[in-house]
Amino acid sequence: MADQKIRIRLKAYDYRLIDKSASEIVETAKRTGAQVRGPIPLPTKIERYTVLVSPHVDKDARDQYETRTHKRVLDIVDPNDKTVDALMKLELAAGVDVQIKLG
Repeated sequence: MADQKIRIRLKAYDYRLIDKSASEIVETAKRTGAQVRGPIPLPTKIERYTVLVSPHVDKDARDQYETRTHKRVLDIVDPNDKTVDALMKLELAAGVDVQIKLG
């Protein structure tokens, strides 16, 4: 796999899960001899929802909820076959969304 790069994007609602998963990926890649750049934290996406509490009037009574989506990017430079096999067998936490792009 000469002159190739693997870009891994991680998304999760819990920052502890995403940091743990990123460290597992970095450890696995370094163990197989690949060079790793990252994890690079990307901006957290915050979605806020405002809900009226009162069923009829009283516009001032509201509740606000939010979801935070944390993102990280890892680049694995010059991966070998061992690196790809180890990453395919790696079990990550259930709340982490993983996107892998070869470039």
